[in-house]
Amino acid sequence: FETRPSVKGPPLAQRTVTLISTAGLNMRGERPVAPRDTRYRVIPHRAAANDIVMSHVSVNFDRTGFQRDLNVILPRDRLQELADKQVIGAVADEHYAFMGATEAHLLEASSKKLARELHEKGVDSALLIPV
Repeated sequence: FETRPSVKGPPLAQRTVTLISTAGLNMRGERPVAPRDTRYRVIPHRAAANDIVMSHVSVNFDRTGFQRDLNVILPRDRLQELADKQVIGAVADEHYAFMGATEAHLLEASSKKLARELHEKGVDSALLIPV
């Protein structure tokens, strides 16, 4: 990529920012994310940390960081701190999670749907958190 952004937007201090994680997160009580699941899950910004569940399953996946601090895979507190310091304009009301153990081309339709929804909600920036 060149150093110029492909899409221009407002200054960072005026942007509404959401998080998009590939950690296979869902809210407690929701249907768990399954391997190759192409749907995304909505994670409310103000949800209690213990109500957010990681469904990502792999013998090679270390959950220690997530169990100690949700911000490792969904840095909501750090994003809120940036908003409080007026580095960013606002934090979106909701964040999103995909199952990372899915071929990228299978996520195209869901990703486009989410992009449309974010645009309609006035969210103009997303921080992608690959896990």
